[in-house]
Amino acid sequence: MTPDQYCEDKAAASGSSFYYSFRFLPEERRRAITALYAFCREVDDAVDECQDPGVAQAKLAWWRGQVQRAYRGEADHPVMRALLPHLEAFGLPQSELEEVVDGMEMDLGMVRYQRFQDLLLYCHRVAGVVGTLAARVFGYSDEKTLEYAHELGVAFQLTNIIRDVGEDARRDRIYLPMDELQRFNCPAMDILHYEESEAFKALMTFQIERAHEYYRKAWELLPAADRKAQRPGLLMAAIYRATLEEISLDGPAKVLNQRLSLTPVRKLWLAWKTWTFGYRP
Repeated sequence: MTPDQYCEDKAAASGSSFYYSFRFLPEERRRAITALYAFCREVDDAVDECQDPGVAQAKLAWWRGQVQRAYRGEADHPVMRALLPHLEAFGLPQSELEEVVDGMEMDLGMVRYQRFQDLLLYCHRVAGVVGTLAARVFGYSDEKTLEYAHELGVAFQLTNIIRDVGEDARRDRIYLPMDELQRFNCPAMDILHYEESEAFKALMTFQIERAHEYYRKAWELLPAADRKAQRPGLLMAAIYRATLEEISLDGPAKVLNQRLSLTPVRKLWLAWKTWTFGYRP
């Protein structure tokens, strides 16, 4: 198996919305973004699939070493070998790849966030930075596009947090800010006990509207000149926003006891529709 095939298999197995947006890219950009996505998945799995925090910490340290080696022109892991030729070609900064690792490391020690501002640092590292890296691969002519990509990445992460509230609670993680739980009179124990209360429903309705606001903000930042190049990100936006809408229609409180996901056919249809007719915020 070649490094590129390893990354392709990793991306396909995830069933992620990201995978569907890659299919429309020219070959070199597709290989680059697939390798970048596989890197993010590997680092994420180092934390999520490891029960021992010490072992997870060691794995993250190893991945930091892999990033450093890649920027010296060396690579051991298939993902880093696949990513290596694209680092310079697309101007991917070492500091941004390292920030992704930093974000995953936050999951080892942070299981609660007091304020939304605290959560934003996490979203910046695990998604906003990934957004700017992806935008570099897709191509851009205006620096404002990197700001758009960062805000879009945050929107994606907020959507993930909303979708995965119940799944995260089973790991004793609550990403929703504690002060907002208090504002909506929703005790943390209700979330940990999967109580679909009216207070929790109101809290999630608020979270959904804030995520929509980040999608709107991202779109407003995207220069018209770069909309065509950034279509892969807009494909993902269409899929992620459709997920938010489904959560709203199904009942926001139900995320505690079920994880809503669009079917592969619907994801592919949304991707094709957005690629062909454009994004409609």
